[in-house]
Amino acid sequence: MAAPGTALLQVSLDAVSGGAATDDLLTAILRADSRISDLIFSPGRKFQVQVSGEFVPLDTRGMSSLTADDTRRIASDLIGNNKAAISMLREQGYCDISYALAGVARFRVNIFIQRGSCAVVMRVIPTSIPDFKSLGLPENLREISTLRDGLVLVTGPRGSGKSSTLAALLNHINETETCHIITIEDPIEFLHNHKLATVHQRELHSDTPSVTQAIRAALRQAPNVIAVGELKDRETMELALEAAETGHLVLSTLNTLNAQQTVERFVAAFPAAEQAGTRERIGRMLRFVISQRLVPKREDNNRIAVFEVLKSGSKLLDRLLDGTSTSNNLSKALGLDAEIEKLVRAGLVTPEIALAHAVDPRELAKRLAVPQK
Repeated sequence: MAAPGTALLQVSLDAVSGGAATDDLLTAILRADSRISDLIFSPGRKFQVQVSGEFVPLDTRGMSSLTADDTRRIASDLIGNNKAAISMLREQGYCDISYALAGVARFRVNIFIQRGSCAVVMRVIPTSIPDFKSLGLPENLREISTLRDGLVLVTGPRGSGKSSTLAALLNHINETETCHIITIEDPIEFLHNHKLATVHQRELHSDTPSVTQAIRAALRQAPNVIAVGELKDRETMELALEAAETGHLVLSTLNTLNAQQTVERFVAAFPAAEQAGTRERIGRMLRFVISQRLVPKREDNNRIAVFEVLKSGSKLLDRLLDGTSTSNNLSKALGLDAEIEKLVRAGLVTPEIALAHAVDPRELAKRLAVPQK
């Protein structure tokens, strides 16, 4: 769906048609709009991009739809001589890589096989690490740099800016603490230089065969801080929790909508017989749950971040961890929809957009007195 109020993007591809270098193609597309966040190359379709979370059509006059040969060539240019990625694409049908366009942008890239041909999805990564101000992060999150152990989880749906928030938190630790940071990423996104901290970044497949092996190895590499790109399964959750229990500060992300879903997803990943004990362990080690999402603004369709931050010791987080509160009771207390409501009352976001991004649209509609369709 095209973004409301966004004009058809004009892309000058004259200089890059006819099988030109992929770098030239990417540069031409990115010049069309500085807000492009994602690029999609699919056989049978023209170039597709996302701006502020919405699909926007590209005007590529004189160019037909991409062919399977076109997307295969683009995929080959992006993978280059990355043998691990080539092997994974052949064996598993997909691979994740990072790609740098010198002086222009960096990308997180997923290449996958569909209908026997290659498709490519690229996420644009800012060349500079975002800071608290640029992301609008709550100031109390600076406390994370002073923690000596525990688990910090950044949560939200796909495309909500979790990676940027995690990078900003790590950068703040890097700038303020003399410590050792190890990151485990799939792939590496933001590049962290050594500042006060020493930072080692390990990329899945090229630096380590698996996330679980990398976490186990990290426990023998004297880190103070371990950052895991995402906790995807029970084994990584168990290892992250074990690392937190053995005196490390562990930061990671989960694709969950809010703090309540985060706790329940973590607990549910374990066998039923272990869930009560897991809930107790999380209760001891969970320091912060940061839930977030990006909401389009009324006037220019740029997105504004809203956050729900729950800290250890807060009554609400305790209620989530003890597992006795009902979903209905908690939905009124959780903060994401309250923050979205503030944006509506300040005139920054339309009620319709607010309800589309709410955790509990029915409850928010009642508070805004907006009739539900």
